[in-house]
Amino acid sequence: MLEQAARATCDFYIENTPADGIPYWDTGAPGLAQLGAWRAKPSDPFNPHEPVDSSAAAIAAQGLLRLGRRLGDDRYWKAGLAVCDTLFAEPYLSTDGAHQGLILHSVYHRPNGWDGPPGESSMWGDYHAREVALYLLRLIENKPYLKFWP
Repeated sequence: MLEQAARATCDFYIENTPADGIPYWDTGAPGLAQLGAWRAKPSDPFNPHEPVDSSAAAIAAQGLLRLGRRLGDDRYWKAGLAVCDTLFAEPYLSTDGAHQGLILHSVYHRPNGWDGPPGESSMWGDYHAREVALYLLRLIENKPYLKFWP
C-alpha cells in the first residue's frame, strides 16, 4: 500500500510539473492558465503570474531518487536527477556570497501572503537541498548513511 502511494505521488509530480522538475506553488493556481503549455517547458521563476517553489522541488527530488533506487526504476531516478540538475544551477542556486540562503525561489505560504521578496530562500528548502545533495554524494562515494548514533 505504501509503495502504491509513493508511486502515485511521484507519478503525479512528474505529470504535473514543468519539464525541468521545478513546480509552481500550486498545481491548481489560477495564473497557470496565463503561462500556456507550462508543463511542456522549463519553469520560469520570473514570470508575472505564479511563483515557483524550489523547496517543494528539493523535497520531491529526494522522494523520486529514493523510490527510484528502491524499486530499480529509472523513470523515478532520472526524474530526481533532472530536478537536482535544475535546482543546483542558476537561477535556483544562490551564487551571491552575501545572500544568506542556498536555494532561491521558495514559497512560504502564498494564500496568507507570508512570502518574502521574489527569489527568497527558506530554511526547509535549504535543508532538503543539502539532504538530497548528501544522499547523492553518499551513493557516489559508496558511503553509509550519516547518523548521530553508533
